[in-house]
Amino acid sequence: MNPTSNKSDFEDLTTNLKDLAFSYLEKYNPSKQQLKIYLMKKYLTKIKGTKSKKEVSLLIEQIVSNLEKNKILSDELYSDSKARMFLRRGYSLNKINQSLRSKGIEDKYIKLTLEKIKENEIEPDFVSALKLCKRRRIGPLRAASNREIFFKKDMGVLARGGFSFEMSKRVLNLEIEEFNKLIKLI
Repeated sequence: MNPTSNKSDFEDLTTNLKDLAFSYLEKYNPSKQQLKIYLMKKYLTKIKGTKSKKEVSLLIEQIVSNLEKNKILSDELYSDSKARMFLRRGYSLNKINQSLRSKGIEDKYIKLTLEKIKENEIEPDFVSALKLCKRRRIGPLRAASNREIFFKKDMGVLARGGFSFEMSKRVLNLEIEEFNKLIKLI
């Protein structure tokens, strides 16, 4: 076995993986976990080298840690930006927490992000529930004759959105005039 050819294969692999990582970072703003999964999938499908998965995962780990050290990739910034986007969409704090966990974000970053939201926003769950009701046209936005009929269905929509029973009940029992005033304040 020629050791120099092995070295060139290794350098080609690192170059290919770095290029893939940079092109992915140009297009998307991923978490560390998402980038690792993407690079491993690309290696297994397109590159199909002779290296073992363990060697490749160590190489990917080095690339990701280098990107993180150079502040190109940051789970903390990712967590903050995703949480703000989810909050604008009307996600509850519980759903934001679960979404960030599923993206592979560490617990300490999730806790910091949720604390920032709680400090900066006044009742973030209530505001998000109002936004969800407006977007889905449920609760106070339904015709008065249909509100009782669809109450259980609307509760289900809010429950799947991660809102507590009390919060859902509070939002669904608002009158249309009061709801419109609150939406204008948001």
